Amino acid sequence: MTPAVTSAAPARWQDFAQLLKPRVMSLVVFTALTGLVCARAPVNPILAAVAILCIAVGAGASGALNMWYDSDIDALMRRTRGRPVPAGRVQGADALALGVVLSLFSVMLMGMALNWLAASLLAFTIVFYAVVYTMWLKRSTAQNIVIGGLAGALPPVIGWAAAAGAAPLNAWLLCAIIFIWTPPHFWALSLYTSDDYAKAGVPMMPNVAGAASTRRQILVYSLLLAPLAVAPAFTGLGGGAYLAVSALGGAVFVLLAWRVFRSRAGDAPDDRMDGLYDVKVQAAAARNLFAFSILYLAVLFATLLVEHVAGLAPLRVFA
Repeated sequence: MTPAVTSAAPARWQDFAQLLKPRVMSLVVFTALTGLVCARAPVNPILAAVAILCIAVGAGASGALNMWYDSDIDALMRRTRGRPVPAGRVQGADALALGVVLSLFSVMLMGMALNWLAASLLAFTIVFYAVVYTMWLKRSTAQNIVIGGLAGALPPVIGWAAAAGAAPLNAWLLCAIIFIWTPPHFWALSLYTSDDYAKAGVPMMPNVAGAASTRRQILVYSLLLAPLAVAPAFTGLGGGAYLAVSALGGAVFVLLAWRVFRSRAGDAPDDRMDGLYDVKVQAAAARNLFAFSILYLAVLFATLLVEHVAGLAPLRVFA
C-alpha cells in the first residue's frame, strides 16, 4: 500500500474529523444505542453514554485506519478522491496514528468502565474492519462486502453486551439483519459506480461476476432479508408497531430489488453522472434501492428503539 498524495495543504480539524467517517459513525452509534436500550438492563446513564462514546470512537478509529490503508485506491475513485489522505490534507502516518490511538482508547475505556465482553467485541470489530476487510478481503474477493459486513453488523451486539454483560440470541438477531442487509445495499451502489472500483482494482461483484449476476444476488439477499427483519416481532424483541413497519418495509425492499433484477442497471460502462444519486435512466432502479435501503434500516431500528423507550409490550409468540 503506497499512499497517494496530491498536495501538501495544511490539515484542519475538519479533515481529521472526516477521517472518522462521521456518516458511517452515525449509523453505528444508532444501531448500538438500539441494542443497548433493547437489552432492558439497568445501567447508569453516565455509563451508558460512555459505552456509546466508546463505540463511536471505535468506529471512528476503524474509519481512520481504513482511510490510511486505502489512500492509494481512494485517489483513483471519484467518490473518495477528495478524502483527506489522498487529497494531501492529512499525512498517512497521522491517519494511522490517530486510528491506533483511538482504537486503544475506546477498547480500554469500554473494558474498564463497562465490561470486558463489550470491550472484546469492540476490539474484534475494529480489527476485523481494519485488517480482515480493509487489508485483505476488499482487494482479494468479490465477497468482500458479504464477509466484511460483519464489522458493520456488530454494533448492536456491542451495545447490548455493554448494558447487560451478555449477548443473547436477540442481540445476534439484530446483527444478522444488518449483515444480510449489507450486500443488497452496497451492491445496488456498486452497480452504478463499478467503473470507479474497476479503476482502483477493487473486485466488486459487478466487475467480477457481471451486472446480471449482481442484480440476481441482490434479489436473493432481499428475499432473505424481508422475513429475517420481521423475526424480532416473534422473539419478544419487537412489538406490533415493529411488526407492521418491518412487514411493509420488507415488501417495498423486495419490490425495489425486483425492479433492479428486471432492470439494466450496471450494463452500461458508467451509469453515474455527477452526484451519488444522479444516475442515468438504466441505473435508476439501483439508485432507488440504495436510497431506500438506508431509510429502511434506520426506520426498523428507530421503531425498536421507540417501542422500548416508550415501554410498549413486545409480541410474545415464541418468546
